[in-house]
Amino acid sequence: MTQILYRKPSSLKIQVGSLAKQLIEKEGLHAQQVDMIPGAAGGPKGIGLTGLDQAIFGEFLPQAKQRRFLIGSSVGAWRFAGIVTQGEKIGPEKLAELYINLPFKKGMKIADIEKISRDMLHGVLGDQPDKLVTHPDYHLAIIAAKAEHLFQSDQKLALYSSLLGIIGSNVISRDHLNKFMQRVICQPTDFPQFKIQDDAFKTHYMNFNQDNVADWLMASGSIPGVTPAVKNIADAPEGAYRDGGLIDYHIDLPFESKGIVLYPHFTDSITPGWFDKMFKSRKANPKNQARTLLISPSQEYLQSLPLGRLPDRKDFVLKGLSDSERKKLWRQSVAESQRLGDGFLELIEKQNFAEVMQRL
Repeated sequence: MTQILYRKPSSLKIQVGSLAKQLIEKEGLHAQQVDMIPGAAGGPKGIGLTGLDQAIFGEFLPQAKQRRFLIGSSVGAWRFAGIVTQGEKIGPEKLAELYINLPFKKGMKIADIEKISRDMLHGVLGDQPDKLVTHPDYHLAIIAAKAEHLFQSDQKLALYSSLLGIIGSNVISRDHLNKFMQRVICQPTDFPQFKIQDDAFKTHYMNFNQDNVADWLMASGSIPGVTPAVKNIADAPEGAYRDGGLIDYHIDLPFESKGIVLYPHFTDSITPGWFDKMFKSRKANPKNQARTLLISPSQEYLQSLPLGRLPDRKDFVLKGLSDSERKKLWRQSVAESQRLGDGFLELIEKQNFAEVMQRL
């Protein structure tokens, strides 16, 4: 009788663009190939990747130290900021614990949420924001959105009128959002700059320093109607700056990578902008993602988590879920994420990507 061997379900789903597939099939995956790492917006879903971030930044990338671009929007930028300032192991753990302990509750005022968020960001950065400016290995590019016209206002009537206009325009085409906001890519000044090919959105390239980087990170995660737009940023053009995920939710940008774009992501698809979530047809441009290796939790892994999914912002006000129970379940999800890191390092050790890769 033929013996049937049981294969343990993988914790990871591995997807690749066309050029990444060719390169990995030919050479395998090695740290020296990786020159860009995106980090998506998505709130507390990001802390569900804690173990994977620790494996990538703490064990894999140090095998070939070199300068790499970290391109982050909203919590993606905060994840990377914590790694750069606090270290590859402590940074992800710190962000997770700060997020878990946020005292959010239903009916909070926008000013209170802003203060809580800034306190959290201070915990992420500690007293070393200068590392984001001078780090020899990591070049952080923070994505934000510069609001235009009425969308600059936090007054409810103006803000929600703008949002209705944005939603309606987005139904016709994502490109029409350029009437309401423009992209900002903010990064250190003393190194080669991260730039993209022109698209429908006007892109402003700005530089941060240790005195204003916290404001830029805050702007990148400032959700309209939840926290106010960030204004009066030192050494920056006058304007109202909002969440980078509004334009670049999962960062579907025309990366000018020379090797591999290694993308640890909390879902197995790339949605261009936050308002595109309602359109299943709005997916990544294959040309933009040709060099991308997308690493995400598998369905089997997600179903094994306490909530059957990663932590979500709605959990703060989810009916029937107490704050103490939320904290317990989130901590369990963070602990389980070590399986993601272990799965990735096992793939690196065995170099059996060809057996598990799927086309992105």
